Amino acid sequence: MMVSSKGRYALIVLIDLAQNQGDGYVSLADIAERENLSMKYLESIVSILNKGKMLQSLRGKNGGYRLARETKEILMSELLSLTEGSLAPVECIKNNDINCDKAASCMTLPLWVGLDRAIEQYLSKVTLEDIMKGDRKKMLGDWCSECSN
Repeated sequence: MMVSSKGRYALIVLIDLAQNQGDGYVSLADIAERENLSMKYLESIVSILNKGKMLQSLRGKNGGYRLARETKEILMSELLSLTEGSLAPVECIKNNDINCDKAASCMTLPLWVGLDRAIEQYLSKVTLEDIMKGDRKKMLGDWCSECSN
């Protein structure tokens, strides 16, 4: 399982909007310039985020994009499901469905299902706000015994 550039850039767009929208809308050109990303690629990412109701858009002179919800309400599980479709570690358990003729006798299936659930549980606990705050302790948990926050 690997997060694609689409998922990574979608997160960058959300962070940029959270940092720069204030009370208004942010143009895609401004995001592209700040983040050094292709406008064409950003358009496809913003389209996905807009359809997924993560963004609001406004056309016109002062138009652009803004977050549709507060940062504490945007879960990483939702973002990555929207951009990646599935984060399942193996094809046979994609989309929360076991699709394998050998499932009943597969010795490795419990490992993959457990890993898939762990990924979903973790990503469901991390919000855009956590990332914005740099809450390393929350994101890394026991992996970060020396983290101060």
